[in-house]
Amino acid sequence: MLGNFFGPKSIAVIGVSRSPEKVGHVILRNLIDGGFKGKIFVVNPNAEEILQFTSYASITDVKDAVDLAIIAVPTEEVVKVVEQCGKKGIRDVIIVTSGFREVGNHVLDRKLEKMLAKYAIRCVGPNCLGCFDAHTKVDSLFLPRYRLTRPKEGGISFICQSGAVGSAILDLATEEGYGFAKFCSYGNAMNVDESDIMEYLGTDEKTKVICLYVEGIMDGKKFLRAAKKVSAKKPVIAIKGGTTEQGAKATLSHTGSLAGSAEIYAGAFRQAGVIQAHSLEEMFNYAKILEKSMRPAGDRVLVITNGGGYGILSTDAIVRNGLQMAAFSAPVARQLRKAMPSLVTIANPLDLVGDATTARYKAALDAALSDSNVDAVLLIVLYQTPLITTDIVDVIIEANDLKKKPIAVVSTGGEFTELLKKKLEEQNIPCYTFPEQAVGALRALVGYHIKK
Repeated sequence: MLGNFFGPKSIAVIGVSRSPEKVGHVILRNLIDGGFKGKIFVVNPNAEEILQFTSYASITDVKDAVDLAIIAVPTEEVVKVVEQCGKKGIRDVIIVTSGFREVGNHVLDRKLEKMLAKYAIRCVGPNCLGCFDAHTKVDSLFLPRYRLTRPKEGGISFICQSGAVGSAILDLATEEGYGFAKFCSYGNAMNVDESDIMEYLGTDEKTKVICLYVEGIMDGKKFLRAAKKVSAKKPVIAIKGGTTEQGAKATLSHTGSLAGSAEIYAGAFRQAGVIQAHSLEEMFNYAKILEKSMRPAGDRVLVITNGGGYGILSTDAIVRNGLQMAAFSAPVARQLRKAMPSLVTIANPLDLVGDATTARYKAALDAALSDSNVDAVLLIVLYQTPLITTDIVDVIIEANDLKKKPIAVVSTGGEFTELLKKKLEEQNIPCYTFPEQAVGALRALVGYHIKK
């Protein structure tokens, strides 16, 4: 139903200024620079050509079929332009223009709603950033690519009510190497809301994990129906903005939607099988492991470390998160005692101590993956110790490629550490800076697959 917002064959950008800093011009430039392969039509009644594209006075002057219109005209012109789109036969529009109910302009809001209904037009927006698809190169975001780097292709899709939150997270996620399938900032949700987008992403082959930032949900029953249906097929992670009284007031003035109580949302998320995150950092910590990792057999976690303090912190986090500390089976414990020096105690956490070598890590990983008492591995590698060589990256990748158990890696450090982490991430191994982040992510992984 929403395919034209992410994979249209033709796009019209209505309201393209000749001025490079204006919204419509930026959108046109992003479509070109991003590599969109479909047809692009430019509408500006005061220009004959913009960026070597013929400029049409009206969308009705375009002879070809248009799958998607991106509307970036002044607020007072939006309703007229939507009517022109309707007459042209366009049934999908993104309206980035603001100035409707979010600023108390309810009269114009109702006019727009009626015009969309008259022509059965689906609308993302108004007051939104719009849609981005890393695979099809659709990019209606009105932020220049040199300010907001677009993410690489991947399996995470992000539905975001707030354009500012969405843009900041996209920028950060790109910097940290996350791969995205789709992104949609839907703003005021005139007639396409978070439930519609989530249901569409539930059927999208490129989307492996759905992230959702909401400030207020318009139709609770519709959301519950959609979330139950989609979360049965793939993980849905949600964060609710406006959980305090002051935050709820801000929500009303931001997108014109009612926030509702935090407890009601938490209960609804649980009922619908949605994983709730309490910060944006948590959301993407969860998304990373749910996108990259296999299903665990249970909740028993083995910690392998070369830093005793990190082992203790990991143990505390595992217990606090309701997971179990795995215990080695007797045969595997005997095997490990033969492979390890006497100063290594065969226990959980398995502390390989400060003189740990790459070979010692390999023996520990082999043992963990072969032990039926272990469901997941929390692998802590502090690269600062001198006897670990860079080929430990290959050891971890080879272990992960066996697809026996989920492996989450924790590494804290500077430039050298970040370089090795990046190599692991590129091979679909989730990496975290601190144990608490990794354990929270493991809890989300176990919770989605095992404790439904």
